[in-house]
Amino acid sequence: MKKIMLVFGTRPEAIKMCPLVDEIRKRPGLTPVVCVTGQHRQMLDQVLDIFHIVPDHDLSIMKQGQTLFDITTGILEKIRAVLEQEKPDIVLVHGDTSTTFVTALACFYLQIPVGHVEAGLRTYDIYSPFPEEFNREAVSIISAYNFAPTELSRQNLVREGKKPETIWVTGNTVIDAMKHTVSDSFQHPELDWVGKDKLIFITAHRRENQGEPMHRMFRAIRRVLEERDDCKAIYPIHMNPVVRKAAEEELAGCDKIHIIEPVDVVECHNFEARCHLCLTDSGGIQEECPSYGKPVLVMRDTTERPEGIDAGTLRLVGTDEQTIYLTFKELMEDENAYRAMSQACNPYGDGFACRRIADILETGTCDPWIPKK
Repeated sequence: MKKIMLVFGTRPEAIKMCPLVDEIRKRPGLTPVVCVTGQHRQMLDQVLDIFHIVPDHDLSIMKQGQTLFDITTGILEKIRAVLEQEKPDIVLVHGDTSTTFVTALACFYLQIPVGHVEAGLRTYDIYSPFPEEFNREAVSIISAYNFAPTELSRQNLVREGKKPETIWVTGNTVIDAMKHTVSDSFQHPELDWVGKDKLIFITAHRRENQGEPMHRMFRAIRRVLEERDDCKAIYPIHMNPVVRKAAEEELAGCDKIHIIEPVDVVECHNFEARCHLCLTDSGGIQEECPSYGKPVLVMRDTTERPEGIDAGTLRLVGTDEQTIYLTFKELMEDENAYRAMSQACNPYGDGFACRRIADILETGTCDPWIPKK
C-alpha cells in the first residue's frame, strides 16, 4: 500500500488537485493524505467544501498582508513535522505556487520523492510570471515523477535533461474538475442581470500586471463595453487591495460591468461556460474556457500555455491599451474571427488526467493523453 500525500494551498491548486484526491481514494493500492497550507484561506476552503474534502493536516499559514518571505518560511517551518509524522511514499504538488516550491524543497531535504502535477510549463522568463516561473523550474529539478499536461510540456522537460522515463503526458486535471462543476441547470442573479446580452467574463490579478498595466487593461475593456449595447461584463475581483483600487479608479460608474466578490469554482466554471469570450491574466482559465469553445484574450506579455495560442483558442494581447481594445473589438464585430477561435480544438485534456496519474502511481504506467487534431 503506497501512501500518497497531496499538498496544496491556493484555490487554483485545489481545483486541480481535489479530483485527483477523489481518484486516488478509489484505488485499493493507494492511500491519500491531504495537507493544505492555507496559502489562500477563504477561497481554498470554498473548493474543499465543494469537493467534500476534509484535510488531514492544515498548516494555516495565511496572515494579513503576507509576503513571499512569510509564505516561504511559514510553510517550511510547519511542513517538516507533517512529513516526518506521515512518512509518505510520494508527495504530490501542483503547478507553480509558493506552496508547491516550498513543499518540494522540504521533501528534498528529507529525501522524499516528489510528483509534480502540471509539470513542464515554461515561459523561460524567470520574472514572468513572478514568482511562478521560478517555482515550477525549481520543482522540476527535484521531482521524480513529472505529470506533463501536454506533449509540449514533456518536450520542455526532456530538453532540460529530465529522464524521459520519469515523464508522462496526462492532460490537465482541471478538465476533470469541470465534469463535477458545470451544470445546465445552473442559475445565478448575475446571469439574470446579463439576460440575453453577451456575457464578457473578466479576471485580472497577476502580480506583474499590478500598477499601470492593470490600469491600461481596465481602460481598454471599458472602452469596448461602453461602445456596444449587446454585451455586459462580470468581473469577480481579487481580494488584493491594489487590484481593487485600480478597478475602482478605472471601472467605477460603468453600468455595463458588475464587479463582484470572488466566486467559488462552481460559479466560475459556469460563468465561463456561458460567456461569449473571456479576458484574463489567469493561467487556469486559459485551459478551462477552450473546453467550452470560448475565445480567450490573455492580458499578459508571455504565457506558459502556448498550446492554446497554436491551436487558436487563445490570443496573447499583452497589457497595451490599444492592442486589447482593438482585439476585443474585433472579436465582437467579426463573426469569422470569433468562430475561428471558438471552434478551435482544446489542446489541454479529455477529462481523464486524474485516472492516468493514479494509474502511474499504482502500476507505473498509463495510456498517454494524445489530443485530437
